[in-house]
Amino acid sequence: MNYENLVTVIRRLALEAGDKIMEIYNSDDFEVKSKSDSSPVTEADEAADALISAGLREAFPDMPLVTEEQADSHDVEAMTFLIVDPLDGTKEFVNRRGDFTVNIALVEDGVPTFGVVYAPAKDRMFYTDSVGNSVEEMGPFDKETPGETKPIKVSSPDNSALLVVASKSHRDQATDDYINKYSTADMKSAGSSLKFCLVATGEADIYPRLGRTMEWDTAAGQAVLQGAGGRVVRFDDHTPLAYGKPGFANPFFIAYSPDVVLKDA
Repeated sequence: MNYENLVTVIRRLALEAGDKIMEIYNSDDFEVKSKSDSSPVTEADEAADALISAGLREAFPDMPLVTEEQADSHDVEAMTFLIVDPLDGTKEFVNRRGDFTVNIALVEDGVPTFGVVYAPAKDRMFYTDSVGNSVEEMGPFDKETPGETKPIKVSSPDNSALLVVASKSHRDQATDDYINKYSTADMKSAGSSLKFCLVATGEADIYPRLGRTMEWDTAAGQAVLQGAGGRVVRFDDHTPLAYGKPGFANPFFIAYSPDVVLKDA
């Protein structure tokens, strides 16, 4: 894999998909349908997925591709593959809250190594560079020519005053009970894979997720967080979160700065 080419392609596709998503987001109305698991899907999900998957298949025809919106791709059995959530945070999109992202990642040997997370309504874009270090690019964004970037790095947290980020749409009592094991200075909510990016930039120290997620929800965010020095582990035993699992469903997990002293489940 030519990583420099990979980063160029996934960055451009994320921006192109973001334009398509915002065109629909800013329209007077858009259709919302329900998938078999009762989760919402919009024409923006489908349009972004078509654009991204066509671009990836053209650029990397021999690489397996897994994408949320194509059920036949969920039968892929591989440890190295591209994985896409064309519109992560559909509930945030439908409710016009802005906390949604385009997620594209490369998983190698079960580990997300390169990824891009683009939040078009927030004008924020995070990605791994060609050597796997994470940056945030400053807008305005040009699809062909990257703008100014700044390296991002996880915090050196104060364990007596942690900054916690949790899901905006999927917060529950179990999550609150776990968070209450820590000494916290601030709690914020965010949607989609932005939570990983807030830990990656040091805007938060820890993100626990005690709820259902799929690998396409987390791979790009995990790649960005790891490239900023962070970690993602299983909630139950604190071993690394692995990818390429049958069905692509994740266990509960914790994303954090390595200097956070984790509490047991």
